[in-house]
Amino acid sequence: MNNPFEKIFNYQLSSRLEETGVYTLTSQERSWLKSMLEHPAALEALEPRTIAKLQECVLDEEMSNLLDGLEQKAGSLETQIVHPLLSPIRRIMRNRQGMTIQCRTKKGKLNDPQPGIPYKLEYSMVKREWYLHWYNSSTRSILHTRLCHILSVEQSRRSRTYYEEQMTRAQKLFEAPRHEAVVEVIRIFNAELTRILHAFSCFDKRVEYDEEERTYRIHLTFTDSEGQFVLTKLRFLGKRVRVVEGRYLKYRMRETARKALALYGVEAEEAAGTANNEETKIPG
Repeated sequence: MNNPFEKIFNYQLSSRLEETGVYTLTSQERSWLKSMLEHPAALEALEPRTIAKLQECVLDEEMSNLLDGLEQKAGSLETQIVHPLLSPIRRIMRNRQGMTIQCRTKKGKLNDPQPGIPYKLEYSMVKREWYLHWYNSSTRSILHTRLCHILSVEQSRRSRTYYEEQMTRAQKLFEAPRHEAVVEVIRIFNAELTRILHAFSCFDKRVEYDEEERTYRIHLTFTDSEGQFVLTKLRFLGKRVRVVEGRYLKYRMRETARKALALYGVEAEEAAGTANNEETKIPG
């Protein structure tokens, strides 16, 4: 361990570098940077001047490529995570300007160009696709569009006052009321906690563990538009979890169970009596 004088010196040095905007890179970090710049996707993800500036950090000395000794076997088909529209959309967002966007529907129908304000770019790790969250100025609504459905995006010159007014309206719509719910993991499925947390990975959450009951509880936070997605995840997990707090989710899950029983001609009261009197066994 470093002595107190070394710690003080390191802290002063890092503080001074942070104030001057200078960042230090280790040889391993420079090696990873060199490997990243040599990837074909770097030409699409970064601007030429950015690539040239980063290459200056790796030209000082010879470094071994860390990827030379790595080999991937039985990997899935690599998808393109860099979309050509990322750069122009980011440029519009940096310039704080409006845009004219033309999209097509899922069925391929071409929509008319619409004026709007880009709000946020988001990448879905589940679907491996980029989404643009934007405010439609003509309909005064919030839209979430896949980049693969966008045909063209052009910057439209707007005054700073107009941009601020539109952005204020967009933020009020994006900052919708958030709901909270508590999902409890059934104790016999504690070993599948990683899988269960992965199902809720796209939501704001907090996990707490009760040592006496040996149960995990997941506190979820979500918006109105995400409520249906939460229900989909709960149905997917099935008997591994149950909702202990959240009136709306409880109601919807009871409706799901009732409709599922009705498909097999079982009434809710009959199913409850059967569950209490005997244990149902599934053959196989």
